[in-house]
Amino acid sequence: MNLNTSELPADVEELRAIIACLTEKNQHLEDYVRLLKKELFGRKTEKLPKEDVRQMRLFDEAEAVVEEEVSSQAIVVEKHARRKPGRKPLPKELPRVEVIHDLSESEKICACGAPLSRIGEEVCEKLDIIPADIRVMRHVRPRYACKSCQGTEDNAKAVKIAPPAVQIIPKSIVSPGLLAHIVIAKFEDALPFYRQAKIFSRIGVDVSRANMANWAVQASVRCELLLSLMQEEIRGGPVASIDETSVQVMKEPGRANTTKSYMWVFRGGTPEHPTIAYLYSPSRSGDVPKDYLKGFRGWIQTDGYVGYEALACEPGIEHAGCWAHVRRNFHDVVKASAGEGRKGYAAEALETIGRLYGIERDADQLKMSANQRCELRQDRAVPILNQFKTWLEELAIKTPPKGLLGKAVNYALNRWKTLVAYTRNGLVRIDNNLTENAIRPFVVGRKNWLFSGCPRGAAASASLYSLIETAKANGLNPYFYLRHLFEQLPLAQSREECKRLLPQYVDRTQIPTADSLRVGFI
Repeated sequence: MNLNTSELPADVEELRAIIACLTEKNQHLEDYVRLLKKELFGRKTEKLPKEDVRQMRLFDEAEAVVEEEVSSQAIVVEKHARRKPGRKPLPKELPRVEVIHDLSESEKICACGAPLSRIGEEVCEKLDIIPADIRVMRHVRPRYACKSCQGTEDNAKAVKIAPPAVQIIPKSIVSPGLLAHIVIAKFEDALPFYRQAKIFSRIGVDVSRANMANWAVQASVRCELLLSLMQEEIRGGPVASIDETSVQVMKEPGRANTTKSYMWVFRGGTPEHPTIAYLYSPSRSGDVPKDYLKGFRGWIQTDGYVGYEALACEPGIEHAGCWAHVRRNFHDVVKASAGEGRKGYAAEALETIGRLYGIERDADQLKMSANQRCELRQDRAVPILNQFKTWLEELAIKTPPKGLLGKAVNYALNRWKTLVAYTRNGLVRIDNNLTENAIRPFVVGRKNWLFSGCPRGAAASASLYSLIETAKANGLNPYFYLRHLFEQLPLAQSREECKRLLPQYVDRTQIPTADSLRVGFI
């Protein structure tokens, strides 16, 4: 409201209306300022302090007590031994070097003159580290010739030598182990190439930033078929969850360097063998996931971004929302609120959402099947959701829509159909957190390297992130998996052989370990 103080109305009611409008606007601005301060300087967790948790119980005490009693009668969780607090023991597989601290021979004599006998020992383990083991792999190919043919025309034909070993990147010094190390450091540990170059320099090895970038791009090109197979896995699964985040990419044709591009993440496949695929695109259009999942039939799970609606309208697709985003909005209200009014409403909403998550934890502890989880949600979650919707609708009438609380309420109501959809399918999660967790390494890395140098580099990043995150989702150590992949991929001759190298289907007994790699180290 633009107010000219020289033209204020004389009518008292009009003045009151102006004051009320300005007061409401000022309250909204104060909320946003408090929220900004909390995000900049406050705790980053969404967990509330204990006093806020106790306060939340006041708003739904009777129902909470009844539900806890029913839950305790219906669900029995096996007892588990609590680990005593203390230092976690060092891994047994690490090699040990003993350092003996013994008494001198003169100190091993008792005061009575008799020699002391050893009755035991005290052991204290300290973790030591030596800079990374680096070795040069010498590929030696003996050459053979026939002495009888020397000096004849057949001499050249008689010389024989084994063919060169097939390499992931021919005619370079990079081995599968070095390539895996560089890729993991960049895309898993968020260590830019120029920092890696400094680390190599400290141990006396010259590996340039340009070489590492070029190797990463070439490796991603060799893995294109794997990425195509991963896309098929996601398209063929029952549930696909999607998320996206921005990235700045330089040298994009027809676009300024400051223009936003996007990294998309898709998580799907089967629950036993999940697949996570990154996709770089200069656009945030809904056509991107629509094209990537072309032919998909099943459930998709996303946040509230409207770009997903085009995909949700496709035949054979059901759309589920994300309760974590709803919870986050109400948590922002609690952080920004100075008084107990809006904070009380938001706290009550968080309490209700917490009960929905409690149902999911019960199902996880009992290791329920998809059908059992669906039945549990119908019995316990649906009544809570119905009451919560009525409560939100009543709150929306008396809450200014432009404030934090109003936006949180309307966000939930506007997406209610997708938010309750998860109760109809036990394979669908209550939120999209697994996919958000998969995109987090990229977001963390983006803080270090800030931008991608070109579209080709961004596409290479997407490919390598896909392999790393899928390996982690399937319980593999990403370094040892990539090392194995880069060794075996050049040998794969068919589509089926390539598929057997995916993290979901790889023969785990063939993946090297730290001990197996030490064998033969000179």
